[in-house]
Amino acid sequence: MATNHHVSSRVLVTLAACFCLLLLLQPLPSNAHTLITCNFDQIYQLGDSISDTGNLIREQPIGAATAFASFPYGETFFKNATGRCSNGRLMIDFIANSAGLPFLNPYKNGAGDFTHGVNYAVAGSTALPTEVLAQKGIPSMVTSSSLNVQLDWMSTYFNSICHTERDCLEMLQKSLFMVGEIGGNDYNYALLLRKSIDEVKSMVPEVVGAIMDAVKQVIGYGAVRVVVPGNFPIGCLPIYLTAFQTNNSNAYDEQHCLKDLNSFSKYHNDQLQQAIQELQKGYPNVVIAYGDYYQAFQWLFQNAQYLGFDGASTQKACCGTGGDYNFNLDKMCGAPGTSVCQNPSEFLSWDGIHLTEEAYKWMARWLVEDILPSLLCLN
Repeated sequence: MATNHHVSSRVLVTLAACFCLLLLLQPLPSNAHTLITCNFDQIYQLGDSISDTGNLIREQPIGAATAFASFPYGETFFKNATGRCSNGRLMIDFIANSAGLPFLNPYKNGAGDFTHGVNYAVAGSTALPTEVLAQKGIPSMVTSSSLNVQLDWMSTYFNSICHTERDCLEMLQKSLFMVGEIGGNDYNYALLLRKSIDEVKSMVPEVVGAIMDAVKQVIGYGAVRVVVPGNFPIGCLPIYLTAFQTNNSNAYDEQHCLKDLNSFSKYHNDQLQQAIQELQKGYPNVVIAYGDYYQAFQWLFQNAQYLGFDGASTQKACCGTGGDYNFNLDKMCGAPGTSVCQNPSEFLSWDGIHLTEEAYKWMARWLVEDILPSLLCLN
């Protein structure tokens, strides 16, 4: 009996410890509307596939022919493809929900209701103009709607709804601007063309400069609350783990992510944060917040098994085929012969490049509940 009691006590202690760990890992309890206190009336989003809610698929002739325009994209939440590069909702959808606002309609949806903001992001877009990248020997592989094009769309829209400059200034006092994530594709296209890390590093000042120019432009419209997200730890993503797979164990960190690629992401993010700090000095009445997508993903990746994800599949694509990471650049999600896992909510990666709705939900919660409200809510 004493032995059984001792064993039972150990089991109870272990269970209690696990429960406490889970409490520590969970974001703080909330009513799921933690940005409501910021009183946003609109959200305006610039960016790429991390936040595109349907612009690319409305571009001719390529957009409608991309996999994002058809199943299995969108299968989990929307039950049809909306142009989102996931099985369901994206971070911007959860951020809008947290602010008490509806999902953002894509700019290219002419019938869309833009009362509560507009989404200008286009999957595959770049921070640098496509002609600038072409001069570097880096062709844009998906769209020509780079950041400068999206800013032109934004300018056209504001000119159409603001009768005077004061109209826009007053309206945008209660708006949130998301400038990115953008720039990831500039690097993706270069790296997948086998440009060296040093070559790609040389692009960082120009990419960061383009992002800062975009921030200045939206501030010029009247924006007073701006979030500028950083890049993901790309060395943890199936596309890169497949493309740069090696037998050299020194190439990987303790989480089996590619060290050099993650170091590059950190380099970009460091340069971006420094630029934000410098820009902030010139605009003391504007909140320019860094969106730490890198740390949000790392938190998710490290705690995945405690958050309901399959610990053995954190680096495998749910939708794809072949190899150690269920990813093949020549036969990607949606192509004939690819399959979809039965439980997308247990996977971090949806298609080897983009994340699942469940992963985006947790990243958004980490950002919204722990980071953004304290930075963005004005007194």
